[in-house]
Parts: sequence; C-alpha cells; structure tokens
Amino acid sequence: MTDTTKLSPFAARVFAIVKRIPPGRVTTYGRIARAAGAGRSARMVGWLLHHSPPDVAAVAHRVVNRNGELTGGWAWGHPAIMRGLLEAEGVRFVAEYQVDLAAHLWEPPLLTEAQDDQDASLS
Repeated sequence: MTDTTKLSPFAARVFAIVKRIPPGRVTTYGRIARAAGAGRSARMVGWLLHHSPPDVAAVAHRVVNRNGELTGGWAWGHPAIMRGLLEAEGVRFVAEYQVDLAAHLWEPPLLTEAQDDQDASLS
C-alpha cells in the first residue's frame, strides 16, 4: 500500500484516473499514462497499481493491457478472479482472459494538475 501523503504528481493523477473508470468499462495502462501526462509510462502505471491504496485497488481490475488482456490478474491471485470481477460488472470477453475492448473501452480524459488538486480536496 502507498502512503498517499507522499505521492508524486504523476502517481496522484494515475490514481485519480483509475478511480474514475466506470463500472462495466475498462481502460489500458497506456491510456492512463497518456491521460496522466506521461505517454510512455504504461509500465509505471502497472507498478503504481500494484502498490496502490485500497480505494484504487478496489477498482484496478478495470485496467487491462493494450490488447484487452488481463495482465494484472495475478494481483488477485489468478486472472480468473479479475475476470470474475469484470464479468460481475457486465464486461464481455472475446477470449478466456481478453476483454471485448470494442464494447467496453473507456477513454480517460486528460487530467490536469488543477483537476488533480480538486480531486484531492474532495477526498
């Protein structure tokens, strides 16, 4: 778990974006990185999610790789658990551990530091 009082601005933006992913939708590590202002940092997004606070971890199952595959599934013990969480929200799959991105992709808006500050004041 991460001490949220010591987050970098990038980490704070990543966590704010992930918390906005609607139920029944997914987005990718790369899309989150771009929206948070660091387009080539998809792996850093994955690392941050692995070390995220409980409120972010509770919805991190909605983040998949660029092909819709459940690459973060081992954080829950097995990708089947991540799949179950997504199916419970109505997400359809095109393969055993690959979501139907055409039907469920959510494109995060660019998150500015001003929006990030506003989100922090609401917490």
